[in-house]
Amino acid sequence: MNERPLSPHLQIYRLPLTALASIFHRITGVLLSVGLIFLAGLLMAAAQGAEHYAPLRDFLGSLPGRALLWGWLYALCFHLCHGLRHLIWDSGRGFDRATLGRHAWYEVAASLILTVLLALARFV
Repeated sequence: MNERPLSPHLQIYRLPLTALASIFHRITGVLLSVGLIFLAGLLMAAAQGAEHYAPLRDFLGSLPGRALLWGWLYALCFHLCHGLRHLIWDSGRGFDRATLGRHAWYEVAASLILTVLLALARFV
């Protein structure tokens, strides 16, 4: 049998924050697309009348519905912040190792703050 070592497995390899942010950016893009399909269905139900819209309104007012709305809002904010990061990269700046990690933390913090601010603006 061959005595060569195996490549590191994903369970022991720790991805850098920039890689996790990139993966999460792709995931939030998919979630935003699914959310827009749901939003289109919501608008079609509202156009058909109260009897079609009421169950969806009740669901969105429930705890699972509110959790989905918060998650979708966070996905929107994270996707926006990561897109702004890509615009900075398009200008040729921010590629050194220290800046990459710092900007990744900035986008996580900014997306959380933006989510809370938008939610507060909605409920105030």
